[in-house]
Amino acid sequence: MVVFRIERRSGVPAYLQIVRQVEQALRMGALAAGDRLPTAARVAADTKVNPNTTLKAYRELERSGLVEVRQGAGTFITRTLATPESEPESPLRARLADWLREAAATGLTEREVTALFEAVRAQMYAPAPMRSPDATAAP
Repeated sequence: MVVFRIERRSGVPAYLQIVRQVEQALRMGALAAGDRLPTAARVAADTKVNPNTTLKAYRELERSGLVEVRQGAGTFITRTLATPESEPESPLRARLADWLREAAATGLTEREVTALFEAVRAQMYAPAPMRSPDATAAP
């Protein structure tokens, strides 16, 4: 089961945070095909967002083919995004877990760890600077 957390100061819309958290849970193997998501009302109550926000997130997940709504039964995962590198026994996951343990041992809070991760991620995945057409033209 996924526990949704909404970071209100992030600048990211709440529905998109829910979508991203489901996608991340699918990548990490915390959710798998056939798993049932909590009701939109439950997510709205737990995260203190408008129920329409949760419904918007679930519609987006359905549009992307990750979930299906079964009338009267709930919303179910239809496919996974997990890759072999995200399996619980993968070396990459083990190194990340070691790093998180070290960060916690040094006293970093969850918020500080998230900020540090986001800063490094943004640096590593920064888009390449665009070159203007004039910059490639011969003089």
